[in-house]
Amino acid sequence: MTTKKTSLSIWGWGSLGVVLFLITFGPFAIFYFAFYILCFVGGGFVVTLLFGKSNSEKYLEQCEHSFLPCTSVGIPKCIEEMKREARPIKIDRRLTGANIIDEPLQQVIQFSLRDYVQYWYYTLSDDESFLLEIRQALQYALVQFSARSKETDWQPYFTTRLVDDFGTHLRVFRKAQQRIAEKGDQMKDQAEELVDTFFEVEVEMEKEVCRDLVCTSPKDEEGFLRDLCEVLLYILLPPGDFQNKIMRYFVREILSRGILLPLINQLSDPDYINQYVIWMIRDSNCNYEAFMNIIKLSDNIGELEAVKDKASEELQYLRSLDTAGDDINTIKNQINSLLYVIKVCDSRIQRLQSGKEIDTVKLAANFGKLCTVPLDHILVDNVALQFFMDYMQQTGGQAHLFFWMTVEGYRVTAQQQLEVLQSRQRDGKHQTNQTKGLLRAAAVGVYEQYLSEKVGIMYF
Repeated sequence: MTTKKTSLSIWGWGSLGVVLFLITFGPFAIFYFAFYILCFVGGGFVVTLLFGKSNSEKYLEQCEHSFLPCTSVGIPKCIEEMKREARPIKIDRRLTGANIIDEPLQQVIQFSLRDYVQYWYYTLSDDESFLLEIRQALQYALVQFSARSKETDWQPYFTTRLVDDFGTHLRVFRKAQQRIAEKGDQMKDQAEELVDTFFEVEVEMEKEVCRDLVCTSPKDEEGFLRDLCEVLLYILLPPGDFQNKIMRYFVREILSRGILLPLINQLSDPDYINQYVIWMIRDSNCNYEAFMNIIKLSDNIGELEAVKDKASEELQYLRSLDTAGDDINTIKNQINSLLYVIKVCDSRIQRLQSGKEIDTVKLAANFGKLCTVPLDHILVDNVALQFFMDYMQQTGGQAHLFFWMTVEGYRVTAQQQLEVLQSRQRDGKHQTNQTKGLLRAAAVGVYEQYLSEKVGIMYF
């Protein structure tokens, strides 16, 4: 009851106040009251704004009379930097320490920048700082490569590993040719079948290694070269430059697609190889007898047909000449020689197409008596060793020959390294156990490859 009485009294007094306000000031008093409040708030805001503006102007006047210079920002700062004179660029041209090597390398760098960077960069800017940074990064990589190359012992690689890899490649190729010959006329595309057979033999001989995709697919070859360049850049470039993805990808594409891929394509071009072989044998004495011996010993029908076609073209040219006097005797001799070459090629092609095996003993008897060559002379002569390896492969004893070659290579390398250690010991220089450790590891590798119980039965 008390609460109800209180609420009724409040509503009563409130209603009475509103009625008296409207009777006294009129019905428009509410709008006047709201207008007065709005004017009060707006006036306060204007006063505050004017007061802040006056204080800000006083503060700016104090800053203008201070001793600190005003800073250039934005576009004025850029214009000021561009107007500055370019400082002279100094390039250290030393790369490997040998002037005869540094100058060609500097030319390669210059040509690479010209062909792959400058032709599009100068359309964007004339500032040389970007080109200088790229040049310095390339020179740093070359210096690191030179330093690492000097620390590497290249003798075992060139005398053992590279020779073994090349010999393995030849053995795989010859074994693939042998399988192709065994299949006979069952193949439709001999070239494609030879490639497939080559990689099948490679898998059989090297177990888990097969390079068919890298060698036959251009896309996989480019991917492999990119990965290779990525590893080289990780080793050679400074960490800051390698973390820069744009620069790393840019240099990687230049190395893979602009240098390595064209180099590989050129070295694997048959025309380039033929021209290089011609250049190498240009000054050698290849007489008529040697040429005829090569034709008589050749077992490639395609090569014999090519020689025959070339001789026929030359024969037609000589017969078309209109000569007289002493020149006619020379031309007759040349015509007779070409006719004899064509005859030998025809007989050789017929013999190969008939499927008859070549009797090497009778063939050698046509050139003279066979001579007895000691085994130690065969093993140190490259040509004789190649024929001996073919013979051992036919008889199934190539494992013995490979074992001897590996041990002999290890013996020569170990003898040279021990002589170097002895000379250092005589000179009083500090001795390290690294060389002996490498020789010991190589000996263990030879034992595990040829003499251990796991592979002993397979080889012997």
